[in-house]
Amino acid sequence: MADLIRQTIRLGAPPWPTVDPFLFCVHHVDAYPAGNLHLGPDADLRGRAIGQDFAGVDGWNMYHGSVVPGFPSHPHRGFETITYVRRGLVDHADSLGAAARYGKGDVQWMTAGKGIQHAEMFPLLDQSGPNPMELFQIWLNLPAEDKMVEPSYKMLWDDEIPRVPVDGEGELTVIAGAVPGPSGLVVPPSPAPDSWAARGDTDVALWHVRLGAGASVVLPPAGYEDTVRVLYVFDGDGLAVDGQDHDVPTGIVLDSGQEAPLQALGEGVDVLVMQGRPIGEPVAQYGPFVMNTKAEIQQAFEDYQRDHFGGWPWDRSDPVHGRDPARFARHADGREERAREAS
Repeated sequence: MADLIRQTIRLGAPPWPTVDPFLFCVHHVDAYPAGNLHLGPDADLRGRAIGQDFAGVDGWNMYHGSVVPGFPSHPHRGFETITYVRRGLVDHADSLGAAARYGKGDVQWMTAGKGIQHAEMFPLLDQSGPNPMELFQIWLNLPAEDKMVEPSYKMLWDDEIPRVPVDGEGELTVIAGAVPGPSGLVVPPSPAPDSWAARGDTDVALWHVRLGAGASVVLPPAGYEDTVRVLYVFDGDGLAVDGQDHDVPTGIVLDSGQEAPLQALGEGVDVLVMQGRPIGEPVAQYGPFVMNTKAEIQQAFEDYQRDHFGGWPWDRSDPVHGRDPARFARHADGREERAREAS
């Protein structure tokens, strides 16, 4: 039998290396202080590179925000973003007039398609204590035939995302890609309708594996020979893969055709699993645009300069949605959703 582990990569500062069909993976962890009246940090911002603050001063970043941390309005075309928020809240606003507040385990799956502007801001609601924030943002490519679909997003609320128990303390969070469970196949909510992951033969999976001390789980074989599976061991004391120990942070490319026995080292470990069949098309990328040719990138810039992908219907580039902590989504067609809060 071939070796299960094909390659290991020491992970540095994000973004982490990815493999087709994925384009980008970043893990943001910020220990934000108490918030102020404007939902930004109640702290002195002098000395930070406001508008481009990624230095991690005092354990947190403003990113491109100037008042509230986050990413004010910016465009995308030709791919999709998957944002998985473990702690904290994200306020979404976009050029279609849609808005959302999500976090606490929620996932937003946004297909940029032919072009959209959006903002992703991190409101700090607690004025009396810290506002910890942790999220993953993953970029998933689109094939040429879908790069110009209509933009849209879908919410996968925390209570809708299945968790599969492991052997010992922990769980496997199933964001995409079905897995065997104690009572049969565990199927996650469907992704955005035009996603590469929505096709039945692309074998896309996104799993968050959390293993407590001594806990273990066996990942099932992938469904296709050309599926690529990568483990990102991002937190904890380390991971044994088929008896081989790996410390944190490490990326591990597996032979996806084999079962993968995983066991926590020390007090436990967290692992992000990303897999999928390659799209196998040329990739031309410039900043927030991902197409197949340089000419298409040039066209994306021209289209954005002409109409800004529909304009910006908000009165500021960094909209936030007030102090009510309720998680919600208001779509461009007027449809509204509310997340169910834990009792």
